[in-house]
Amino acid sequence: MSQGTIKKVVIAGGGTAGWMTAAWFSRILRDDFEEIVLVESEEIGTVGVGEATTPYIHVFNRHLGINENEFVRFTKGTFKLGIEFVNWGRQGHAYHHSFGPYGRDYGALPFHAVWLRHYLENGADRLENYSLQSLASINGRFMRPTGANSPLAEIAYAYQFDASLYARFLRTISEAAGVVRLEGKIGRVNLGDSGFIESLSLEDGRRIDGDLFIDCTGFRALLLGEALGVGYIDWSRYLPCDRALAVPTARKGPPAPYTRSTALSAGWQWRIPLQHRDGNGHVFSSAFIDDTQAMDALLANLNSPPLADPRPIRFTTGRRETFWKKNCIAVGLSAGFLEPLESTSIMLIQNAILRLQYLFPDKDFSRADTAAYNAAMVREYEDIRDFLILHYKVGTRDDSEFWRYCRHMDIPDGLQNRIDLFSSRGRIPEERGEQFRTPSWLAVMIGQGLMPAAPEPLSLSLPSDALKAWLSDLRSVIGNCLTRMPTHEDYIAQHCQARLSESA
Repeated sequence: MSQGTIKKVVIAGGGTAGWMTAAWFSRILRDDFEEIVLVESEEIGTVGVGEATTPYIHVFNRHLGINENEFVRFTKGTFKLGIEFVNWGRQGHAYHHSFGPYGRDYGALPFHAVWLRHYLENGADRLENYSLQSLASINGRFMRPTGANSPLAEIAYAYQFDASLYARFLRTISEAAGVVRLEGKIGRVNLGDSGFIESLSLEDGRRIDGDLFIDCTGFRALLLGEALGVGYIDWSRYLPCDRALAVPTARKGPPAPYTRSTALSAGWQWRIPLQHRDGNGHVFSSAFIDDTQAMDALLANLNSPPLADPRPIRFTTGRRETFWKKNCIAVGLSAGFLEPLESTSIMLIQNAILRLQYLFPDKDFSRADTAAYNAAMVREYEDIRDFLILHYKVGTRDDSEFWRYCRHMDIPDGLQNRIDLFSSRGRIPEERGEQFRTPSWLAVMIGQGLMPAAPEPLSLSLPSDALKAWLSDLRSVIGNCLTRMPTHEDYIAQHCQARLSESA
């Protein structure tokens, strides 16, 4: 190694963020370091509200060499084809934001332009009819992609699992690859004259030096926030929910292959089905409902008995002013928090790690590398922020003060431009590097009740009869594929059934 090479990495904090970082560094970059140390304390709990994921996790697990069946079995997981949104755009209505494409393009025209032309002329057609993932969710079916030139070959899915078990799974991988775990609480962060972190002092007097420090200390951001003084940008005016109550409940019936989000009077409630239990929670705004009312709403909407007392979580939606300063990078909750409405927390951890690999520093810590990393992370957080705001802003609910606030609140200019473009002619601009692409924006815009005033002009040249026949053929193909899929419960039982007698 050259004198300027990073030789020792110190990861402050465990949980999902810490052990994902440790697993990646030790398995993918293990030959580049002399030592990787992770410091955590069993006395400090983890938030763990995110038990659902997006399909991007496949990339992470695949590169780590993780066997999918073993991973799902260990984490008592289920498969996820998307999210069902209940009572969001309006009371009594539900829609699915599913992974994967809708239909297929019609020549040079994107599918949604053709479908919108048909819908605006005829109505009475659900977007879900053109998504195998949506129909499979509604019918409780699942299988991995198979074959070619078929919707069955394009099945996109993620996972629903116990996040604490995932961290434990990754800890085993990391320690086997040489990561040194130190038990203890961090008492002080020691800075050098240049402002860089030199070491961490534990409360028991041990001192841990390093070249690069990864801050996975959660909301507190002990290294980046407290020691290095990086401030926090508050997005509460756009996303007013600031509290959550999380509670597990007994498993009831077959696990659904999707996460459910049900809008309530001052927020929303999640239900995430695992093999051994359901994860539930109420995300709400304390400005519009008090804690007792929020607790009552949560318990009233459970479908089976709780297995523990609801656990309160307080947060402020937003991000750090910068994610990388000096020789410290924040990953996970120390970098920012975007409520778990679209299951983005683990995706943000993963992307932070992958970006860091691409821009990995030496001891000179190039300003160009730092600036590029920070710019990319800012863009990602803001893109996801805008997608989440869309769920609250668009719709007709006005039955509570909370929903009236959301309908009339100011929103970022970029999001308003997207809404205006779609409202005009159904156009969905796609930015390079966005995590949520055209199918996701389409699903939520249509699901929330947003419809364009007129169709895409280029679609008007299509003969109506030919268009109807083409859409009918698409529905038939997708319907036939659905019949080939086993139930979600049967698929799990065949491939990755957990040993549920084991403790979680």
